[in-house]
Amino acid sequence: MSNAPPRRLPFSGVLRLGRPSDIWFKPALSVVAAIAPPNLILLALGRLDLAMYTMAGSLCALYGHNRPYAARARVLAWVVAGMVGGLAVALLAASLTTNAVVLVTIGAVMAAVQKTACDATRLGPPANVVLTFISSASLFAPQTLGQVPGHVALALAAGAWAWLVGMAPGLLRPHGPERRATAQALNAAAAYAATDGTGDGRVTARAASAAAIHAAWQSLLAARPDRARRALEQLVVRAEVALAAPADSDPARLRAWARDLGGTGRVPRVAPPRESADELLGVDDELALRPRSLRHRLAPYAPIAARTAIGCALASYAALALGVGRPYWALVTAASLYQANVTLTWKRAVQRVVGNLVGVLAFAALAPLAHLHPAALVLCCLALSFGAEALMGRNYWLGSVCVTPMALLVTEFARSQDPGRLMTERALDTLVGALVGFGAAVVVTNRRAGDRLEHALTTAERAREHAARLLAEPHPAPRALESARRALAAALADLRATADAAAGEWWQRALPEERVVLAEQSGHRTLAATVRRQGYVPGQDEEQARGRRQNPGRATEDIRP
Repeated sequence: MSNAPPRRLPFSGVLRLGRPSDIWFKPALSVVAAIAPPNLILLALGRLDLAMYTMAGSLCALYGHNRPYAARARVLAWVVAGMVGGLAVALLAASLTTNAVVLVTIGAVMAAVQKTACDATRLGPPANVVLTFISSASLFAPQTLGQVPGHVALALAAGAWAWLVGMAPGLLRPHGPERRATAQALNAAAAYAATDGTGDGRVTARAASAAAIHAAWQSLLAARPDRARRALEQLVVRAEVALAAPADSDPARLRAWARDLGGTGRVPRVAPPRESADELLGVDDELALRPRSLRHRLAPYAPIAARTAIGCALASYAALALGVGRPYWALVTAASLYQANVTLTWKRAVQRVVGNLVGVLAFAALAPLAHLHPAALVLCCLALSFGAEALMGRNYWLGSVCVTPMALLVTEFARSQDPGRLMTERALDTLVGALVGFGAAVVVTNRRAGDRLEHALTTAERAREHAARLLAEPHPAPRALESARRALAAALADLRATADAAAGEWWQRALPEERVVLAEQSGHRTLAATVRRQGYVPGQDEEQARGRRQNPGRATEDIRP
């Protein structure tokens, strides 16, 4: 394949506000609940200078809100371990040397490791940014070797509290994350079914529905197997039916099921048409599949890791050359930019610059209030932390308007500083970090994006062929056909995500766009064939409803969460 010309970097829509997340208030309230007790205790003890270390642990409460609680417990534990581990390395380095070049080099390497780990494990927002902010800032915290254990212990204690805060909602709504993921899949499928397979938004709606269904399955696979999960699985199957055969689905019914999943009410029971749930849904088989080796999982992220390390190092060196006293701000700015491709990185760079510059102005307005009393400083930080998480889902730049003054106020926990100097350094570091960081993204091209697309294409084509072979058999095993159908659905979702990522890469070789379209079209036709072969036919739900009316005793056969 020949090289394609570079794509234009977009400006329109970069700052457009979107709809807030369905659970925007959960991370916002969680971070306040995690930060407030440690900071208020330190305030009462007159040791706000230690708040930076407790903040490291408290910010772990931002993670894992979309995961089932069984998986969230593990994820939050690993986040706390990663946060405290990164802090320990940074503090140890700060206690051993004060050479700024050495420190920022260590910070750049740590940022690349954190970026790779978060992407490979699909940790989710805020991903590596918070980890990198804490570790890089700690590199420049005055430190002695004897102080390191105590400061790390403070972070670990606050991290344990953040773990409890993150797990607390499970006491009231133990299946909340799975229910939300299933409801999102049903709503996305309803939106696609409403197009009746036609219209300009068909491809976009189908891709969104496939992604939501795939996310719902991932959520269910991470949950504990019980009756509630089995009922949710049946609803996700209905969403898959709408994706494969939109003309045979009722969008209103899909949306009604999604509404029923809100709160703590009953999970609607939707029985499979011909086979038992255990036979039709091979979820346990899917759980038993062994993951790929660590080397194969990390290999696709090598270009992004190289971009992060080089961009963060160069941004920090440039900030040092300009005489900026806090080069880690440039490092964090560069680390926050890197997304799946150059186009998305460009968008994030614009959003970061706009949000930080507006945030600097917000700091100018808040600084006089925060300087009135240490309690006012703590309360301002709490309010800004809530605002950051409440607004981040609308657009990254809007959340940054709160993050920037909060980060500046955190530097004043130890001692009051000149607001004018803080604002100047933050603005300068933002511009340097964005320019140099994006320049590194352009120079360090991701040549593997095309290879990943080829692999995704091959996987999708093989999954379709396997499903087609089963369809050709007179009596295929129900479990085998269901596994093939979901493998094909997952492969098509991955193909669309990989194609979108490769399309936004810089100086990428010409992509097989026609082959991608053909693979998606044939794959979805095969999905529709498997749906009909499995017995998901129009009118089946109405027949079940008539059966319940004839046998009222079955009308209450619902499953509570």
